[in-house]
Amino acid sequence: MAAVTAVTAGPAYAAPKVDQLVVFKNGAAVQKRVSAGQAKVKIGKKRCAAAGGTALAALVRSRIGAIQVHDYGSCSANPADGAGLYVKRIRKDAARGVNGWVYKVGNKAATAGAADPTGPFGSGRLRSGARVTWFFCHMGSSGCQRTLAVAARALGGGQARVTVRAFDDRGKARAAAGATVHVGGATATTDSHGDATVTASPGVRKVYAQRKGLVRSYRERIDIT
Repeated sequence: MAAVTAVTAGPAYAAPKVDQLVVFKNGAAVQKRVSAGQAKVKIGKKRCAAAGGTALAALVRSRIGAIQVHDYGSCSANPADGAGLYVKRIRKDAARGVNGWVYKVGNKAATAGAADPTGPFGSGRLRSGARVTWFFCHMGSSGCQRTLAVAARALGGGQARVTVRAFDDRGKARAAAGATVHVGGATATTDSHGDATVTASPGVRKVYAQRKGLVRSYRERIDIT
């Protein structure tokens, strides 16, 4: 198991704060806003740096639980050497064969390692407000299972309209039919267009969607009137 610690970067670097969602194999999820400041991982006798502004740095700093990291490169105390770091296990969920942990930024699967100093797509590190989703990929012929996203609006009269989309690795969306939408304690199932109307008690409520075989969405907020 890799030990993980956070380190303080120099005063000139303002670590971004990102929204992170970690979805486990059993469907359980942890969502929180975290700092993506530089962090360190211990692999065997080596202590390796994960550059600030990377998904691995944010994951370490989120204190999600035990993490196991494998080095496919030549990591060191220099963050520039961290491109080959791979997250093999989070808590009890460990990679096996072609199935394992991957991350998305927004709705698109990253094309670079989680600690690659060039960023998730080789075009720059994470910025404040970015959404990073970690999930256990079950690899199929077209890639990983799709991830869900919700958009909700209040209709008045205690009702909300929720639209659910399912995104592939490239960030291409389609309607998510048959998804269960949660608005506070109320639920509804989306139709063939990915839409559902939910009746819930007034107030600010949390909204999310889930469907078997797909990755649950972030929790959003809606004010039911």
